[in-house]
Amino acid sequence: MARASSATAVAFLWALALLVAAASGARLPGRTVEGAQPRGGGGPTATAVFALGSFWRSEAAFGCLPGVVRTSVGYAGGSKANPEYRNLADHAECVKVEYNPRLIQYKQLLDVFWASHDPREVFGQGPDVGNQYRSVIFTNGTLEARLAGLSKEREQGKDRSSVITTEIHPVGAFYPAEPEHQKFELKRKPFLVQLIGNLPEEELQSSTLAAKLNSYAADLCPPKTQKRISSKIDEIAKKGWPILRDI
Repeated sequence: MARASSATAVAFLWALALLVAAASGARLPGRTVEGAQPRGGGGPTATAVFALGSFWRSEAAFGCLPGVVRTSVGYAGGSKANPEYRNLADHAECVKVEYNPRLIQYKQLLDVFWASHDPREVFGQGPDVGNQYRSVIFTNGTLEARLAGLSKEREQGKDRSSVITTEIHPVGAFYPAEPEHQKFELKRKPFLVQLIGNLPEEELQSSTLAAKLNSYAADLCPPKTQKRISSKIDEIAKKGWPILRDI
């Protein structure tokens, strides 16, 4: 019975990985699943770091994009070493996006950055008030800095009546946030965490599937992807399997 349940769970995880990858346009390089995650097409990856308000929702803004391999949240832009959530000093809450540049371009990530917050707000975003919620593009090298600058100019050109407050800085040190802040939207839906096997925290943070489901949990995947994942989950709920009660 235990072997049968284990086989069923493995089959489900692979099916769900295929579902999310297919719905989002990602490609799977074979049947190997590492930490129940589809890979972002294979090959070398690049990283981008953005600050756009509370990192709980910011992480979810990027996880469902085709070509994004994994996401994580942390702190950057300040002078304090080893900042903590309750003691950030001058750091900003950030999301780090690891992506396959063959499948998604940095310019596309910038488009999502601008669309996912109000860069004209001062000293915060919406109900989140404070310097840690400021808007920043952290760049890796001259090309990213140029692309970020051009995108900021275009965004400013849409409306000259107010000023874009977004800063552009070299990324410097990125300090990962505490585990309870990683994949925050996903963890608010314990059933989804169970469906991918209640992964250990380290695997959850590095999982492509978890990044996509984090976006799904926040209703930030493309509408067709949201609908397809919901249908699959509803089907599983009706059948009552697999429920991963113990690890």
